[in-house]
Amino acid sequence: MDANQCSLWMFLPLVMSLFTTVGLWIVYFIAIEDNKIFPLTLDRPDGISRPPYISVAGDAPPASCVFSQVMNMAAFLALIIAVLRFIQLKPKTISPWLSISGLIALCLTSFGMTLLGNFQLKSNELIHNVGTSMTFGFGTVACWIQSILTFKINIKNEGKKTGIPRVILSATITVCVIIYFIFEWRKLHIYAPRVQWVLVMCFVTFFGTLAVEFRHCRFEIICVENQQHQEILNSMSENMSDVSEYQTDQL
Repeated sequence: MDANQCSLWMFLPLVMSLFTTVGLWIVYFIAIEDNKIFPLTLDRPDGISRPPYISVAGDAPPASCVFSQVMNMAAFLALIIAVLRFIQLKPKTISPWLSISGLIALCLTSFGMTLLGNFQLKSNELIHNVGTSMTFGFGTVACWIQSILTFKINIKNEGKKTGIPRVILSATITVCVIIYFIFEWRKLHIYAPRVQWVLVMCFVTFFGTLAVEFRHCRFEIICVENQQHQEILNSMSENMSDVSEYQTDQL
C-alpha cells in the first residue's frame, strides 16, 4: 500500500506504544537515580532493598508523578483505540459477541491502568493490586481476542501476516503472567521484576501492531443539530411511506 494512502489514524497505536514505553523507562531511571530500587541487571543488590518492580519504581515522588501521568495517558489512548477497533470490525465481524467481548476486555484493561497509576502501592495497596490484576488479566484476554479476530476478519488479506506475530505476543504475555505469579508466590524478587518488564513491553508492543489495520481506515465524526436530524428522519419516513403506497397500488 502506498504510504500516501495510509490513514493518519495508524499513528494512534504507535504513539500509545512509544509514549508508554518511553514513559515507563523514564520512571525506572528516575527511581534508580533516587536509589529507590536496585537495577534490573543486578543479581545481588547492595544497600538497596526494594526490587525494580514497575509499581515500586513509581511508588514515590518524583517518579510517582510521572508514573501516574504515563498510566493515565496510556489508559486514555487505549480506550480510544478500543472503541475505534470495535467500530472498524463491527461491519465485518462474523461473531458479534467476540468483537463486543474484545471491546469490554480492552475497556476494563484501561480502567485497571487508571487504578494502578493513581493509587500507588504505598498509599493503597489493595486498589493498586486490583488495578494490576485487571490490567494483566483482561489485557491478556483482550490480546487473544484481537488475535482471533485478526485471522477471522482478515482485513486486506493481511490476517495471517499480522495474526501470527500477535499470537506469538499473546502467548508470550500469557507465559509471562504465569511465570510472574509463580515467582511472586515463591518470593523470587530478583527475577519476578524482569518478567514483569518483559510482560509489559510485549503488551505495549501488541497495541502498536494495531497500526497495521488502522492504516486502512479513516474515522470521521459527524455533528448534526437535533432539528436537522429530525428533518432527516422525517424525510426517510416520507420516502418509506411513498414506497409503501406504491407497493399497495401495484397489488
